Amino acid sequence: MSSSVLSMTRPTTNGSSCATATTTATLLAQQLNAALANNGKSSTAAVSTTAPHPPQPKQPLLAAKIIKQSHVVCFDVDSTVICEEGIDELAEYCGKGSEVARVTKEAMGGSMTFQDALKIRLNIIRPTQQQVSDFIKQRPSTLSRNVKRFVAQLKGDGKQVFLISGGFDCLIAPVAAELGIPLSNMYANKMLFDYKGDYDSFDVTQPTSRSGGKAEAIGMIRKRLSTTAAGDAPLMITMIGDGATDLEAVPPANNFIGFGGNVVRPEVYRRAQYYITDFEQLM
Repeated sequence: MSSSVLSMTRPTTNGSSCATATTTATLLAQQLNAALANNGKSSTAAVSTTAPHPPQPKQPLLAAKIIKQSHVVCFDVDSTVICEEGIDELAEYCGKGSEVARVTKEAMGGSMTFQDALKIRLNIIRPTQQQVSDFIKQRPSTLSRNVKRFVAQLKGDGKQVFLISGGFDCLIAPVAAELGIPLSNMYANKMLFDYKGDYDSFDVTQPTSRSGGKAEAIGMIRKRLSTTAAGDAPLMITMIGDGATDLEAVPPANNFIGFGGNVVRPEVYRRAQYYITDFEQLM
């Protein structure tokens, strides 16, 4: 068996915008308000924000100040750093999109653990190493608007940048390379293949393969880095993401900033103290 990180350069795409939907801003606002009115009962549903005017940000100036004060900034990947959901895209590419979507819906309804849902979805897709390689070449992920500039600014300011994802390293590694983030700063799941390159299983020892894994990964980052920053200031870590698992990474993260540039998770929008819809709002 072997880890699934594939050595390749992420192909470039024509245009970096995620705007492909035709949903109007008015409809988006109505959908979001209806979800919030239900006190989060529809929290598993995601509302597309590819309309011209996404939801109102929440305290973006304070969020930008928090970023300046942070020593470490951690990003979710799917629907945050990139526009897509990697495993859903891979499933569709392998002709298993509808089957995987059904399992995803059941998992969101709480009928199974995250790790069980991951196992079932991968057993449905069963991608080979060659299929994964072809998928990355033929369907490269799309970076979210302004995320590349934002990451460059963070690194220029001397901050540590990490990617923490429930997705797979083989799909995320090309994205990390384009952003200049070392693979050692990436926490993600690993597909395992047999000697013929056929799918075998996934690494269940990875923290992001189970519920609460992102908080566990941030705890590992705290142990890995010095417990204190410059002087006597404690290490400040901020998590940015679109999903509930990102929101629940606090603690051990000090702060959470919700991101709704691609999709809005109503529960996250309701619970997040800080919420942005474009990374430029943090620059």
